[in-house]
Amino acid sequence: MSGPNKTYDPVEVSALDPIALAQAVAEALAAFAAADSLDSLKAARLAHQGDSSALSQANREIGALPPTAKAEAGKRVGMARGQVAKALATRQSELEVERDARLLVEEAVDVTAPAARRPVGARHPLELISERIGDIFVAMGWEIAEGPELESEWFNFDALNLGADHPARQMQDTFFVDPPDAGLVLRTHTSPVQVRSMLERDLPLYIVCPGKVFRTDELDATHSAVFHQVEGLAVAEGLTMAHLRGTLDHFVEALFGAGLETRLRPSYFPFTEPSAELDFRCFVCGGSDDHCRTCGGTGWIEWGGCGMVNRHVLTACGIDPDRYTGFAFGMGIERALMLRHGVKDMREMVEGDVRFSTQFGMEI
Repeated sequence: MSGPNKTYDPVEVSALDPIALAQAVAEALAAFAAADSLDSLKAARLAHQGDSSALSQANREIGALPPTAKAEAGKRVGMARGQVAKALATRQSELEVERDARLLVEEAVDVTAPAARRPVGARHPLELISERIGDIFVAMGWEIAEGPELESEWFNFDALNLGADHPARQMQDTFFVDPPDAGLVLRTHTSPVQVRSMLERDLPLYIVCPGKVFRTDELDATHSAVFHQVEGLAVAEGLTMAHLRGTLDHFVEALFGAGLETRLRPSYFPFTEPSAELDFRCFVCGGSDDHCRTCGGTGWIEWGGCGMVNRHVLTACGIDPDRYTGFAFGMGIERALMLRHGVKDMREMVEGDVRFSTQFGMEI
């Protein structure tokens, strides 16, 4: 067995040759100096410091040397790699300074220039006028009540004294939900909310119910299959038509202007008795223009129905009609918007054109 090779010279390994190392260092420094951007400097770093670079190969050769030769070879390679790393860091710092200075010029922002702002959306006027109506009644001490849009026939018809043979229950007026015998409909008015409130809340009761309703109408300038109503209900001891008249007088003045005269015309509704239609004096012409487009020259504007709650409705909701009385009323919110702001075509409200909504601003 031969003895150890004590005369081994690491210079004999080509990758560790001082001349080869010096050449590798010189090539790396030249590549770094020639790099004119951070991207090109990155490419130069990978070429001269990456795993396949001459310096990395020389560093791997150290592990194959005898112990007596590793120290000298490691020192030689370490000095070369340190020189390259220092040059890389210096050049990278220079290029970063150049990049930052260039960005300050190229991406400068004139903060005094008018901004090209994206147009914002707008709240829908139906929502705004619904909130305004709610505020009117909340200020009077009433409460806002809500209920489901998919409703039982009992709440939508039976409890309101609408018998099984009433025309409103036919398919041409009501959206019935399959299967037909399920007894479910899309509510045709917000009156079911009144029924639920009488069943669930304590008396006295003062509520207003704005909401979406559904009927099988064709969409045209004055009709829609989906529209909005606001209904009010008051149930307490001693309420009369005088209380109803006073409430509606205040409602009309708050929404259309002070000093407007109102009148009640006899009418019929199954859920109120006696019943009436509410008219108010035209707020545009005051009844003095035979050609007024708002009132049609009549001087009066028809708005909605009202009346004293029918005894049968109170009984169906478990309220003693000999002790308590109540009044109710209902109006179309779309009609209120059309009257108040001169909107001529209901289709404008459902087409989704933001230009229609923006003209009303943020308050009706």
